[in-house]
Amino acid sequence: MLLPAPPTSASIPEGYRALAELAFDLQSAWNHRADALWERLDPTMWKETGNPWLILQSVSRERISELWSTPDLRELAKRLCEERRRETSAAGWAQAAARDLGPVAFFSMEYAVSEVLPLYSGGLGNVSGDYLKAANDLGVSLVGVGLLYGQGYFRQTLDAEGAQREFYPFQNTSQIPVVPMRDERGEWVRVCLPRPGQTVWLRAWGARVGRVPLYLLDSNDPANAPADRGITAQLYGGGPETRLLQEMALGIGGWRMLRALGLSPAVCHLNEGHAALAALERARDFMRECGKPFAVALSATRAGNVFTTHTPVEAGFDRFAPEMVSSALGAYARDELGLGVKELLALGRAHPDDEREPFNMAWLATRGSGAINAVSRRHAQVSRGIFQPLFPRWPEADIPIGYVTNGVHVGSWDSPAADALWTEACGASRWAGDTAAHAAIARCSDEQLWALRAHARRELVAFARDRVARQLATAGVGEARIEAARSVLDVDTLTIGMARRFTAYKRPTLLLHDPGRLTRILMNAQRPVQLVVAGKAHPQDQEGKALLHDWVSFVRLSDIRPHAVFLADYDLRLAETLVQGVDLWINTPLPPWEACGTSGMKVLVNGGINFSAVDGWWAEACSPEVGWGLPHEGNDAADATRLYELLEKEVVPSFYDRDAAGLPRSWLRRVRESMARLTPTYSADRAVREYAEHYYVPAASAFAKRTRDGAACAADLDSWQRTLRSHWSGLRFGALRVCTANGIHAFAVPVYLDDVDETAVHVELYAEDAGQGVVRLPMRREAPLIGSNGYMFSAEVADDRPASDFTPRVVPYHAAAMQPLELPLVLWAK
Repeated sequence: MLLPAPPTSASIPEGYRALAELAFDLQSAWNHRADALWERLDPTMWKETGNPWLILQSVSRERISELWSTPDLRELAKRLCEERRRETSAAGWAQAAARDLGPVAFFSMEYAVSEVLPLYSGGLGNVSGDYLKAANDLGVSLVGVGLLYGQGYFRQTLDAEGAQREFYPFQNTSQIPVVPMRDERGEWVRVCLPRPGQTVWLRAWGARVGRVPLYLLDSNDPANAPADRGITAQLYGGGPETRLLQEMALGIGGWRMLRALGLSPAVCHLNEGHAALAALERARDFMRECGKPFAVALSATRAGNVFTTHTPVEAGFDRFAPEMVSSALGAYARDELGLGVKELLALGRAHPDDEREPFNMAWLATRGSGAINAVSRRHAQVSRGIFQPLFPRWPEADIPIGYVTNGVHVGSWDSPAADALWTEACGASRWAGDTAAHAAIARCSDEQLWALRAHARRELVAFARDRVARQLATAGVGEARIEAARSVLDVDTLTIGMARRFTAYKRPTLLLHDPGRLTRILMNAQRPVQLVVAGKAHPQDQEGKALLHDWVSFVRLSDIRPHAVFLADYDLRLAETLVQGVDLWINTPLPPWEACGTSGMKVLVNGGINFSAVDGWWAEACSPEVGWGLPHEGNDAADATRLYELLEKEVVPSFYDRDAAGLPRSWLRRVRESMARLTPTYSADRAVREYAEHYYVPAASAFAKRTRDGAACAADLDSWQRTLRSHWSGLRFGALRVCTANGIHAFAVPVYLDDVDETAVHVELYAEDAGQGVVRLPMRREAPLIGSNGYMFSAEVADDRPASDFTPRVVPYHAAAMQPLELPLVLWAK
């Protein structure tokens, strides 16, 4: 695998080469062993940016030579380089557990690996970035595929009235840790994006996350027209046409980039529907190599594609007008896939013949993948209902959507003090596949845990005071206000954190529903509470901006200022400080709109406790031993009342009820249980292991089976599908007979198969879940029916359920098919 690396030559001094090796690797975002080097090189730049690569490009060669001449720092740099090389080449969990798994291509529109590479807006980017980091830790052979945005997502400030203002700083590629990817001749790898009547070039860049390469494409090529150079200017920028072009760049361009780099992954992980077009381009590539028609190529390649949906409502999927898709992709479909526009549009529609239906990227990803998963158990239940239109007449329980609950890269979110405590208790390899090591954290004493929390709170308060003073200065308020900000919050007060995207379904102002009651909670003389709030609203979301303004206005009230702050420009660095310092994390989305949510997972390793709506991951994790859950009472007013009641009667008293030693034993019991039980369960290393074992390895095996022997299996599957589609309407049931005796229901039914071979279908006896589980009982094929292509089928079940609960059905069957994902036909006896 071609790993990105900083430029090197004999003329580059040894000191620069060693520092460049460390600075280029994005492990510096969470592995802080080299921080002393960068702080010594440029203390101011290090404090303001935390960007080693920028520092290295900014300081003089003389300054580098000066540092290198210092024996202790020179030896530190050499030792860190040796450690890095040893760690990135060492065998990991995957080399033992998934050693036959080749490179997996992970496609995502966002990556929040580090603030020095701002390619993210929110939750999706956090999941993707943490996923790459965990893959590195575990040794999973993964390559990230994404886009390099010229301006990234917006930066936020607050004006004097408390309104959000957006800015888009230009991203200078010489100051971020990316390099042009070059072919064997040394030429910059560029791929062509299919567009009618013109050529759009995409340039390939590389970044490095330990042993995991992150390959990125941008359209800012001088050979492109000005408008095309802006395709990758902003994450989620522009209108629907720009969004479609970005998804073409990610999916089609991303697969072409991999091939240009000499990679041909057996498994592609489509992280959200943004990447769905990769399924088409992968099929086109297979067509070109093997000379197969599109249907066979898709049958062969989809087995190696895994699609993860993160969306809790159908309206959240990327959908495009048919005319726009036809214009952008019609020629590509005709000339390179051998498809007409109608056939192309059918791949992204629930009802292929409805010419008004938009083109849905999630539907395309479903039809181009061999497995689909949601990102929490609750989200899987919700998603089966959302995806139901693709599986007409199938029960919701049979919709083929599994789940892998998201996790966070624990090493990125733990404070230095928390890391030291975990290392002492559990060892250094606890997040690298050593699943038995985590339990030892439960043996830490109450004194150790309380000392950790007190230190973390002091760090957060100091950070918040400085941050608020600086943002008030930026807003142009008076000196008195700025000076007063340097004494907000208190180091001994229960500190609640709340940070998220400001949008209506997140209900960011639920805690603010009754300002008077919230004020009384905050300003209680005996048991005070303080709030740290952060978040952004999308530039086009006016309702979200208004919700944000409500919070800023509240925390700026003269009585409230000492007890609550709003920290602007929520990003990775701010999020890290928040989750390390707060005692309690509150999250109040409207169920079931939280697909998973990961912000609350980040406090676990630091001893923070969650108090959240029982949705997403918290619906799995919540119990009285680890935190508090907010049930949905039916409306915001009722939910807010319950939120206040729990704070007043349970949460706040638990924090302030102290014993003779001054320790809140009840609170610390939850801290200990939350750390020990939940931190490993909701870690990204657990999620990566689940994907590798339950999705990647089976996908690689299925892809190999379908593509060997000239794709004979894929061709047979295509023939099977065409035959069943042609004759399915001719299948029918005869009269069902049921006899109940001696505790047994005996079912017998004739099934007429038209011209379909009896081995191409299964007949089952089905019963829905009535508290006893879903029943899918194969029926036996008995005697052939005289005068027709059909058979009598029979089955027996215990009579502990009424016979009327059971219904025979015919479903397609092929030993290599993934059903009902590939052929969602079903025939019911009634």
